[in-house]
Amino acid sequence: MSNLGQQSCSACSADAPQVTDAEKQTLLKDVPEWQLIVQDGEEQLQRVFTFKNFVQAQAFTNKVADLAEEEGHHPAILLEWGKATVRWWTHKIGGLHKNDFIMAARTDKLYP
Repeated sequence: MSNLGQQSCSACSADAPQVTDAEKQTLLKDVPEWQLIVQDGEEQLQRVFTFKNFVQAQAFTNKVADLAEEEGHHPAILLEWGKATVRWWTHKIGGLHKNDFIMAARTDKLYP
């Protein structure tokens, strides 16, 4: 297993390459709870986190938001009673970059 959860995002420009299919398969092994989805034509990483109540889910989403702001890389977060859905992708390139896998691994570390 790699140290994805200990890495920081690298600066990403609009011409940065998306991860290849082979890279995706390797990186997914380090974030096995995450699923590849396509939303609005863009591939994204998604995971649903479950909690006992709204307050716990909200506290978690606040931690994810703080992490995102710290790294300058922002996910979509859906907060509901007892769950939070987090989606990572790189807006600038319209798909997945290694940064998204790093942030997924770091998000996992925030989950109690």
